[in-house]
Amino acid sequence: MENTKAAILCGGTGSRLRPLTYYFQKTMLPIGNSQKPILEYVIGYIKHFGINSFTLLVGYKAEQIVNYFKDGIQFNAQIDYSYDREDIKGNGGALINAYLAGKFDGYSNVLIYYSDILATLDISKMHELHITNDFDATIAVSDHYKLPVGVASVENNKVTKFEEKPNYNINSTIGILILKVSAIKKFVNMAGDVDIMKDMIQNLVAEGKVGAYVTNDFWIDVGSTDTYEKLDHNAIDSLFSKYLI
Repeated sequence: MENTKAAILCGGTGSRLRPLTYYFQKTMLPIGNSQKPILEYVIGYIKHFGINSFTLLVGYKAEQIVNYFKDGIQFNAQIDYSYDREDIKGNGGALINAYLAGKFDGYSNVLIYYSDILATLDISKMHELHITNDFDATIAVSDHYKLPVGVASVENNKVTKFEEKPNYNINSTIGILILKVSAIKKFVNMAGDVDIMKDMIQNLVAEGKVGAYVTNDFWIDVGSTDTYEKLDHNAIDSLFSKYLI
């Protein structure tokens, strides 16, 4: 994937992880028995599929990330940084800002990764789908979604059926996608708080240029205090330790 660079969204304040994120950047929270930062697992996972160049889109508590990862040499990677700006807002704005700063020059595609996601899907297969079909964007979707709450069926104020945190057969987005660099250019003049999925992807869907890589592989959003506190660190090691550098 020599023409693809990874852009990892690392700039959020992590409001769902408060009070932990009053002190830590959310991507720097430790996981696994080795207690390495979430972001180290993410970078190692992406590198496993042959992508070695990264732009980290940083903002809130950026120093914690920069001081740990530096230029990436100790992780056998090339890492640079794009800092959030007050005048360009949203995660889409962070991506546009990196584009305008020339972070993706020389690359055809960008793998965009939401930093509070851990997944085991095969990025190389997703990339192949993207290239073969010449999509402007390809999004990873899970073929099911486990609700975080119970669901009750109610008739005449009586519960007739109850399921605790059921799985639903819907195509839920995971927070991993590939976007042509040329497609990012379409949105450089978009005003306001720009969201990658709501604004950029929805516009590309309307043009018929978005593919879906459907998977039933493991994925988890560790971006909330509840999920983080319940992490099974032994399971994390079993699934992800092979990706660590």
